[in-house]
Amino acid sequence: MVKLTYLVAFAAFSAMPLVAHAQSYPTRSITVVVPFPAGGPSDVIARIVTERMGRTLGQQMVIENVGGAGGTLGSARVAAAQPDGYTLLAGSMGSHVAAPVLTPNVKYDSERDFEPIGLTAHAPAVLVARKDFPAGNVSEFVDYLKQHGNEVKQAHGGIGASSHMACLLFNQALGIRPASIAYRGTGPAMNDLIGAHVDFLCEQSVSVAEQIKAGAVKGYVVSANQRLAALPDIPSAKEAGINYQMSIWAGIFAPKGMPKEITAKLTAALDKSLDDSLVRKRVAELGGSIPGKQERSSASFARLVKAEIARWSPILKAASLTTN
Repeated sequence: MVKLTYLVAFAAFSAMPLVAHAQSYPTRSITVVVPFPAGGPSDVIARIVTERMGRTLGQQMVIENVGGAGGTLGSARVAAAQPDGYTLLAGSMGSHVAAPVLTPNVKYDSERDFEPIGLTAHAPAVLVARKDFPAGNVSEFVDYLKQHGNEVKQAHGGIGASSHMACLLFNQALGIRPASIAYRGTGPAMNDLIGAHVDFLCEQSVSVAEQIKAGAVKGYVVSANQRLAALPDIPSAKEAGINYQMSIWAGIFAPKGMPKEITAKLTAALDKSLDDSLVRKRVAELGGSIPGKQERSSASFARLVKAEIARWSPILKAASLTTN
């Protein structure tokens, strides 16, 4: 009986620092790992959202880009980090749905190893090409690809990245097989597209809208049923008669095992950020959208990740087999 009492007391004493830590959190800056190089969609959304979150929390949220392997290197790092709220992940559909299916030997489980904080944004993909690509519209673009096959160079941000996923589905829908060139993220891929070293790229509107508006690249089609207000001149896939509908999401995760009090503080700060008019305006200008309050919650986000893995895994496996 004495031994049992001692064990209970020891357990209570051991938990005290954790409780105190949760109550005072945060007391220093928070690192947010973006598992892709700067300039990609995960990076763009993370910087917009976390700047406002940091002001709410009273501490700076520092973006750290850890690119490579379709987002799996940075994601694995966060999965193995201390669950104390000071290392977070700006994850995405690529890092948590596509990459684990398409990348061998991934060192994390998307559902088991993370604590979902909340959904931040979603956006359709846009097919963009170098500005001098010899096609005036999406129909001509498709005809060109069918005629020239693997002479056409398709860039993507790494196996399993959202840009890889988006082009896999586009290629599968049209039965085309361009040459696939992998980069360490969308940023480097976009730089080479602007420099005309590659021919086309499929990526979320949030990281290509400004380049399209500036005339640095040509936009051909949006993976949606209707046009984007941010890119009104680009037809939807439905208009173009292409079976190409997808919305790519992004969110914030923490390592599994984080105290509920810290999760609640982060979720509340994220919620406040996503309600901020300037944040909403900026995301909309890039062709993205902010999820509703129920959709963005921690519990809803966890359900979304689970459902998306079940939905997309067989599609991605089939697309990978038929287009690569």
